[in-house]
Amino acid sequence: MNVKSKTKLWAGRFEKKTDKLVEKFTESISFDKRLFGYDIQGSIAHIQMLAKQKIVSEKDKTVIVDGLKKVLNEINSGKFVFSEELEDIHMHIESRLSEIVGKETGGRLHTARSRNDQVVLDVKLFLKDQYQILKNNLKLLLKSFVEQAENNIGLIMPGFTHLQHAQPVYLSHYLLAYFQKFKRDLKKLEFISEISDECPLGAGALAGTSHNIDRFFTSKLLGFAGPTENSIDTVSDRDFILDYLYVCSLIAAHLSQISEEFIIWSSQEYNYIALDDSYTTGSSIMPNKKNPDVCELTRGKSGRIISNLNALFVMIKGLPLAYNRDLQDDKKILFESADIINLTIPVFAGLIQTVKFNRAVLYDSLKKGFLEATDVADYLVEKKVPFREAHGISGNIVKHAISKKKSIQDFTIEEFKNFSEKFSEDIFRKINYENIAESRKSYGAASLKSVKLQIKKAKKYLNL
Repeated sequence: MNVKSKTKLWAGRFEKKTDKLVEKFTESISFDKRLFGYDIQGSIAHIQMLAKQKIVSEKDKTVIVDGLKKVLNEINSGKFVFSEELEDIHMHIESRLSEIVGKETGGRLHTARSRNDQVVLDVKLFLKDQYQILKNNLKLLLKSFVEQAENNIGLIMPGFTHLQHAQPVYLSHYLLAYFQKFKRDLKKLEFISEISDECPLGAGALAGTSHNIDRFFTSKLLGFAGPTENSIDTVSDRDFILDYLYVCSLIAAHLSQISEEFIIWSSQEYNYIALDDSYTTGSSIMPNKKNPDVCELTRGKSGRIISNLNALFVMIKGLPLAYNRDLQDDKKILFESADIINLTIPVFAGLIQTVKFNRAVLYDSLKKGFLEATDVADYLVEKKVPFREAHGISGNIVKHAISKKKSIQDFTIEEFKNFSEKFSEDIFRKINYENIAESRKSYGAASLKSVKLQIKKAKKYLNL
């Protein structure tokens, strides 16, 4: 259903029509039309409030609500035709409503509101849904890490710092480190959804309205905790979008981090993991290739999400109060980031659920990098050697092992004693990889007991 009248609702004081190129330059209907459901939801709540306050009649309210529902059906059915001449979704809906119910009746809908508070409302309602979608997706991702941690309990691997072998850890402990990152992301999301739960409707263009409206009533109808406190701040505020984009950026950064590791780990040089065929792709020319494209695309798309956060910061940093047209493009930024993150997370959750860890390779790689060195030093400390001296002795042992091209695990007791008389046969128990991992007993450390406690708490958090 096309809107017959292309007369702009604000055209009264203008003598000339808008230049066609300017119409193309200023339109936002090409992207803000996805807000149509929220715009109609807000309009229905607004007219119900106007009727309650006797600003419009009950009859007009009923006619307008029925008309708005008809517009909604037309858009949902694909019969509605959008036009650049009507700029945005707000003008499209109001213009079509006036065609359905009559210009006089339809014109009453915009009483005591502005497109400035209307657009903030639409975006806040949009984000209410996005918060829940993102929460659900994050919980799916968190669940995949817990399941893999539980499935691989007891598997030891090298832990890394600077991408160098550092100390033996349980694979489950490594996976649960990412659980903690994404859990913090979820908590931040819950926090921002709470602090943004204020209804902007009724702020008007910037100064509120002289009409006797009830903003608490519309807030309740639309599911907000209450109305915003300052009308100027309300129409200029985009902090709630920045908050959402910040959380999306953190999630994207964390996804990019593990993507980088999985890309490295799936290479023939490491061979720590085997990504499932359903989450990899091949080469158009090399039949042997199995490419970690999901990880690579996740790493790449994270840059777009992070840059969107920066783009909105740049957009708002020099804006005077209150509304400025620059803010029209905030929705492009928001929509792109929301779409990317809510596709990436469930895809990556599936990748985590299906990845296979090469147990033998992981265990054999413990012999590289002299992962026992810290525990050799700790052993000497237990024998009352000052730590700095113990550190030096252990370093000399590593230097000797490198020169002999052998592992510390293969040292004899005589070789150990060449470096310190403090060594005795119990050193071999101390540097056993399982014993090293189990010796990490501080709260949150890498022992199996700690790992099992982490899994238990993670499952409780997710209600598993």
